[in-house]
Amino acid sequence: MRNLLPIITSDNADAFVLIAGPCAIEGHQMAIDIAGTIKELCAEFEIPYVFKGSYRKANRSRIDSFTGIGDQKALEVLADVRRTFHVPVTTDIHDRTEAAMAANYVDVLQIPAFLCRQTDLLVAAAATGKVVNVKKGQFVSPEAMQFAVGKIKESGNDKVWLTERGTTFGYGDLVVDFRGIPTMQQYAPVVMDVTHSLQQPNQASGVTGGRPALISTIAKAAIAVGADGIFIETHPDPANAKSDGANMLPLSQLRDLLEQLMNIRYAIRK
Repeated sequence: MRNLLPIITSDNADAFVLIAGPCAIEGHQMAIDIAGTIKELCAEFEIPYVFKGSYRKANRSRIDSFTGIGDQKALEVLADVRRTFHVPVTTDIHDRTEAAMAANYVDVLQIPAFLCRQTDLLVAAAATGKVVNVKKGQFVSPEAMQFAVGKIKESGNDKVWLTERGTTFGYGDLVVDFRGIPTMQQYAPVVMDVTHSLQQPNQASGVTGGRPALISTIAKAAIAVGADGIFIETHPDPANAKSDGANMLPLSQLRDLLEQLMNIRYAIRK
């Protein structure tokens, strides 16, 4: 297994890292329930696991969209998931002033795709000493992400990942160019953000759409190409999720998907 730096270790050479959880932290019990279920699945398949949940959603189409339960409360939920299940946790940050605060609660700081060129944000994240996971902007090439990696490493932090999450295609759709995975692996380990790659942004309703029926397609292709990790947002009831329900995987379907992905991973490694 390609090393995803200090927080990720595995004896399973055929494993990939799974980053998974709800889009946003909606409450303590919800996060605990989701994390517990995924932790059990990852133990079964010997998959290293990182719990993901946004403590605040800053990029919303409409002012009345759900943004969170409160920063401090949500960050404490993330910390409790980490303590309870002994797994690394990650959340996204949106401004350089948030980096040090969030770093007190999580192991990986995620840089949103729209902010991947924000130098002050990348430098502040690097300064925390945490792993920094930079999502490739929908508007930049895979080759351009070497400069985001460079900003972090030149700030004294070599713990950096990159995440593919699709490229803008017209006004309301995204496509995934799988050539980008081996290209970006020249610079850092690469995670495939399956669910965000299936978003259909800029809908007239002001609510982002999605194509969740293709989650398994994108995930299997990414594993076949050799992605180091898979990022999936999942929820027990996506239709009633408070954020990004249109492209999340029902939690009940995760086990079957992980089994398929591990079989593909095993096949290509052997």
